[in-house]
Amino acid sequence: MPITLSKTDYILYRECPKNVWYKIHKPDIYFESELSEFEKSIIETGNDVELVARKLFPNGILIEGRDEKAQAATQDYLVKKQEVLFQPLFVKDNYLAAVDILKYDPATQGYSIYEVKSTNSIDDKVHYHDLTFQVNLLKKCGVKIDKAYLIHLNAEYVRHGELNLEELFKIVDVSHEVDNLINGIEVEAATALKYLSQEAEPKGSCCCIYKGRSSHCSTFKHSNLDVPEYGIHDIARIGNSKAKLKELVDGNIFHLDKIPEHIKLSEIQQGQVDAYVSDRVLVDKEKIADDLKTLVFPLYFLDYETFPSAIPRFDGYSPFNQIPFQYSVQVLESQKGEPKNYDFLYAGADDPSEPFAESLQKHIGETGSVIVWHKSFECGRNIEIAARVPSAKAFMDSVNARVYDLEDIFKKQYHVHKDFRGSSSIKKILPVLVPELSYKELAIHEGGAAAETWNKITNGSFNEKEKEEAIANLKTYCGLDTYAMFAIWRALHNLL
Repeated sequence: MPITLSKTDYILYRECPKNVWYKIHKPDIYFESELSEFEKSIIETGNDVELVARKLFPNGILIEGRDEKAQAATQDYLVKKQEVLFQPLFVKDNYLAAVDILKYDPATQGYSIYEVKSTNSIDDKVHYHDLTFQVNLLKKCGVKIDKAYLIHLNAEYVRHGELNLEELFKIVDVSHEVDNLINGIEVEAATALKYLSQEAEPKGSCCCIYKGRSSHCSTFKHSNLDVPEYGIHDIARIGNSKAKLKELVDGNIFHLDKIPEHIKLSEIQQGQVDAYVSDRVLVDKEKIADDLKTLVFPLYFLDYETFPSAIPRFDGYSPFNQIPFQYSVQVLESQKGEPKNYDFLYAGADDPSEPFAESLQKHIGETGSVIVWHKSFECGRNIEIAARVPSAKAFMDSVNARVYDLEDIFKKQYHVHKDFRGSSSIKKILPVLVPELSYKELAIHEGGAAAETWNKITNGSFNEKEKEEAIANLKTYCGLDTYAMFAIWRALHNLL
């Protein structure tokens, strides 16, 4: 039985056809994994950016819903030659799309179509196809399209005072790209509609079998029963070694202990495989010792939590600049001592940068190593804070000059354990080296959830009791991040 192919499902189909088949025919499987707070925030960000972009088109009328009433309202406004429509709904030949912005031009008696993207640039592998699907459908519906545009955020825009919408967004004419794609997309959409209309589950693996684990679709395990929970797809950066992965998959080789010798892996990949196959912990004590000897007491184990606001909230910010709202630091005075924790969390609705920097200066002295995990993040935030708070520049520069990245020991494979599974994430390292510490029982488990929790604190989503609880949960989470670094540092010392 034919189904209605939406624009969203068409884009998902291009990533993994079988995954979308599950979404339509077995939604219980497709939706069995709840969206993470990070994934939810991406959706919310898209909605927020679109709402702001609509302000570029005064007097637009919003059509709500995805039902027959919305279809009828769309047609009514088209007959009336309404200048601007938001979310007009079109359905024809089993295709469906709601257009972000449709603008009528009386001079040509045609329309310009605008697709809003909450990104700082155009993704030519996705965005052109998204817009072309819509143009093709509107032409089927008899709508004359003059121009096709993509609207995206301008990464170079820096807010000063009120938002300047003309500078915040870039409006790019992609009519030529759409024209070049339209015939191919019409064929591809028809193929997608036929594939997704099958009542019986398509046989075989899904196309994600040729991708690394981080790129797998949500229904991967249902389509690829021969793939183990930990195997070749988990080899570090195997997704970038497409030829190697394809040879292994085509050879029906999915287990790490079955990889033939002629498959040449990188040094890091081979170290990961060897640790698993031999079930041995690989430790280069000399290199670990050399690294740790470079550290100068007192040691400051430091971690930041931030919120990536797509629409700049404060002066000095560009789209998706991180708002630093929290830090935790464990201060260790001597090798055998115990750390003392200090923290900061800003719950106000204005820019935290200045109070953040002022507080940090109270807890980090002029000497001593600053230990972080994945230093490009903290160092990058320090540079940004220094630009917004000139009085803190010398201090922030000093902190960056003293930063040591504890993750490097694991990225360089001075310590390899099979249960790291090729990752250098602190969430993978901690359970192995310090099993008594865990994030599992925390109300907040990862950075995306922390960011969204702070966002809710500042936008008034919580009542006072909920706000207090959220602040306590954030402090517990960030505090564990820094204590975990200390505990891993100590566990490494105990190996020497």
